[in-house]
Amino acid sequence: MTTLSLRALNRATLARQMLLARERHPAPDAVERLGGLQAQLARPPFVALWARLDGFARDALLDAVRARAVVRATMMRGTLHLVSARDYARFRPALQPMLTAGMEAILKQRAAAMDHDAVLAAARERLAGRPHTFEELRAALSQQFTDVDERALGYAVRMQLPLVQVPNESFAWGWETGPAFALAESWLGDAPAEEADALHALARRYLGAFGPASAADAVTWSGLRALRAAFDALRPQLVTFRDSRGRELFDLPDAPRPDEDAPAPPRFLPEFDSLVLAHDDRTRVIADEHRPRVVSKNLQVAATFLVDGVVAGTWKAARARGAAVLTATPFGTVPRAARKALEQEAESALRFVEPDAKGYEVRFASA
Repeated sequence: MTTLSLRALNRATLARQMLLARERHPAPDAVERLGGLQAQLARPPFVALWARLDGFARDALLDAVRARAVVRATMMRGTLHLVSARDYARFRPALQPMLTAGMEAILKQRAAAMDHDAVLAAARERLAGRPHTFEELRAALSQQFTDVDERALGYAVRMQLPLVQVPNESFAWGWETGPAFALAESWLGDAPAEEADALHALARRYLGAFGPASAADAVTWSGLRALRAAFDALRPQLVTFRDSRGRELFDLPDAPRPDEDAPAPPRFLPEFDSLVLAHDDRTRVIADEHRPRVVSKNLQVAATFLVDGVVAGTWKAARARGAAVLTATPFGTVPRAARKALEQEAESALRFVEPDAKGYEVRFASA
């Protein structure tokens, strides 16, 4: 069995993630190819696509959202993602066991004491009339289920009913804080229907976006332990490798695996970017000693930048007297040969996230 070096895995993953060269794809197709975009905050998915698509403009994604071809919903790991409507309909039922288990782990005794069927039926009836914010929904449900904690009611509904967040045209990045939710069947026209091969399709979607990868990597990305069995069932249709530690990796036969010396240009990635979250072993894109500087103890994930294909630091953009300032904080010394290209990419990123600023400045802070 062929052994793939860490650098070879890096280049393969960057190729899947369109980070070796920007490509041209319609927004829904790009979102599918990337395995969805984590969307805990509204702006990061736009920055993620800007980093990967040639000529990407904010309206390309907003138009797809308005057309209901892309939705924002609770998906992998029980977190908010942007996914295509096609992938939502196909994969949401397959993810339900993970979502239910996550809810039970958080709510514990409160989950056991709740009449879930009654709560979900009441929430469904309420949402059938119009979209609701969770503040509105919790208040309404707490009047009916007076013996259940209001937050527990909301969390049970969020994790068990197929819902999508309703975009708001008034906000530049599509969604406000505390947006309204709609029933997926109302928003998309049909309730997500369980498919017999959905787990296999989800495993293939993962490998297409992040392979070659182990079953443990796929479980980390999805939160769904059943993907281990899916990988075993798909084994005859996949190719296998070993990494430098001897772990078995799976991949799609025709997926790109470029030469490990393929050039990787600098890229600025947003908060919560899937590149730094999609593997159990993340050393292909970030050194273990740098992970605590990217993922905090309260699970916030910083915006990062890549040098030669690996995470080399974090960045933030802010306004100062009408001008936009991007501050990059490297983990170490940035090679002089990469510095100019990194600065140019930083200014492009800043112009994208702050298009109406009066001026632009890039600063490098001390590590």
